[in-house]
Amino acid sequence: MSLLGQPAPDFTLPSSTGENITLGSYRGQKHVVLVFYPLDFSPVCSMQLPEYSGRQDDFADAGAVILGINRDSVHAHKAWAADYGIEVPLLADMKCDVARQYGVTVDERGVSGRAVFLIDREGVVRFEHVEAKPSEYTIRPEVVLSKITEL
Repeated sequence: MSLLGQPAPDFTLPSSTGENITLGSYRGQKHVVLVFYPLDFSPVCSMQLPEYSGRQDDFADAGAVILGINRDSVHAHKAWAADYGIEVPLLADMKCDVARQYGVTVDERGVSGRAVFLIDREGVVRFEHVEAKPSEYTIRPEVVLSKITEL
């Protein structure tokens, strides 16, 4: 199921920053990069999210925010963010409801797959990439940044 060119499904989720974050609140203001990943503290995720977080200034300069999403709790997110220096908000999709809306759940494992969605200021999905295997990490921040400059 591709969401490309479609309005992004809206959601509100609790965040590692201590607030609830609603996707629709960015509409008209910022592009949003949703980074779905399987598990906090796992090896590949512990490379991916710090890499995206480390580029958040570049994303901000491009008019975008990064939001990490998986099924772990806010408490796990806070601990992982502290251990790995992750500064972007990590959203707790504990029942994988949002991952399901975006078509990225791995139901047999009860986690989200690894995927990146770029949502423009109007709330439309302009880029999506779902990894074939959750253990793969091929869409680096610079790829997404180049897609933003095309908007």
